[in-house]
Amino acid sequence: MRFRRAAAGEISIPRSTRSRMAIAAIAGAASVLSFAPFGWWPLQLVCLALLFYQALRAETLKAGALVGWAFGFGWCLANTHWLYIALNRFNGLPAPLAGASIVALAAGMGIYAGLAMYAGLWLRRRWSLPLPAANLLVLPALWAVFEWVRGWLFTGFPWAAAGYAHNASPLGGYAPVLGVYGVSWLAALCAGALLLGMHRVRWAALGTAAAILVIGGALRTVDWTHAAGQPISVRLVQGNTPLLQKFDASHTEATLRRYHATITAEAADLIATPETAVMLFPHQLPPDYLPGLGQFAKRSGSHLVVGIPLMDSPTQYANSVIGIPPESGLPTYRYDKHHLVPFGEFIPPGFRWFTNLMQIPLGDQTRGKVVQPPFQVKSQRVLPNICYENLFGEEIAEQLAADPKPATLLLNVSELAWYGESIAIPHHLQISQLRTLETGRPMLAATNSGATVVIDSHGKIVSALPYYQAGVLKTSVQGMEGTTPYIVMANKLFLLLAMLALGGAFWWSRKETRKAAKNH
Repeated sequence: MRFRRAAAGEISIPRSTRSRMAIAAIAGAASVLSFAPFGWWPLQLVCLALLFYQALRAETLKAGALVGWAFGFGWCLANTHWLYIALNRFNGLPAPLAGASIVALAAGMGIYAGLAMYAGLWLRRRWSLPLPAANLLVLPALWAVFEWVRGWLFTGFPWAAAGYAHNASPLGGYAPVLGVYGVSWLAALCAGALLLGMHRVRWAALGTAAAILVIGGALRTVDWTHAAGQPISVRLVQGNTPLLQKFDASHTEATLRRYHATITAEAADLIATPETAVMLFPHQLPPDYLPGLGQFAKRSGSHLVVGIPLMDSPTQYANSVIGIPPESGLPTYRYDKHHLVPFGEFIPPGFRWFTNLMQIPLGDQTRGKVVQPPFQVKSQRVLPNICYENLFGEEIAEQLAADPKPATLLLNVSELAWYGESIAIPHHLQISQLRTLETGRPMLAATNSGATVVIDSHGKIVSALPYYQAGVLKTSVQGMEGTTPYIVMANKLFLLLAMLALGGAFWWSRKETRKAAKNH
């Protein structure tokens, strides 16, 4: 057994890689408490500090990478365990295979954190970096960069990016400037500063973290956008249709009748339903179903947004919403989901055998265009996104930036009943709140089982329905126009700053090298 001499002169037994991995996995799993519904965001800084501590004290680059992987594994497993409900309860995947699938996903997602720690330790050795440079410049930047890579590689899986935990923290003030990954970077930087609490530069490090938090709090008071047009009245329908009944032919007629009655019960400027509230293709509906909705729209002056699958050919269909304006009473607007869920909405090459084990309705869809126009509702322009698309802030920013008359309101329609009564719903709500901060626009969310809410342009929930209950959310909403730095730059500014941080670490190393050479 090898021994290491501690700073004070005592003999200590070095911690094994396995024990460091265990600590890192527990810290990663504990991060779930920093997200909604718990909201203990300072805990996330502690968890990231533990990751950096264990990685920096690993004896080899491989050991450091394994520590990072273990942290990412625990992080993903704790934050996405609810996928088991969809795979097993609703898609019929046998329990062992469903459980193995979640573990495999977490193992794959852990690779990103492992690569971040490996790259950070490699740079520290390559450049002979002092500890402050590693903690403040290298590891935080690489943590956030690899989160960003996780958000787009292989179509991306950005769920539980660290920045989402800060929708209500001072760091949320940076979201309109740097986006969710920039917030992740600053959270990791604060974690690195905490780790220097016993170092000789502790006051400078802790002062940097304090300044970041204070500036973030001040940024939360900035109004990046301003009111556009007049407020509109809205009705958001939460059907709470049991998922096992939704696609059951014996319940189809009753479900369609209930939605039709709820939509036409009362007028509003905008009435929106959840994703696939109408679960049949238009040609499969009763002949008077959509015309009846159109007649109500004309008679009441209401604009309707209805979630429905649309078929363009016998082999091509899309997860869509249609818009029915009162002027024509016809479905003249269409939005097709473009960022599809792997396995659930499209089949990755070589995995048809896996998806065939699950009974997923509408499971092999075609993609819509990345940039699609908003739906005009009086003086407001409403831009839909469907469920999973809400996770991709850069794509929403791209749509706003590409339109000469960009949307003034965002509308998310979702079907989250797949995940039962789990943390998936508050997580998805927190994601919506970050989208409003990034874009400076309110978001309406119409869901089957929750969260059906209205979020203002500062990320605050102003109106909501209880989860897991049928109901209609009635309120009025003021649209916003203007731009935020994130709409203009998307993730480019965050990536530039991360690269500058790595450049600063290189400069720091050269400075230390010249200083050491001069002293000798």
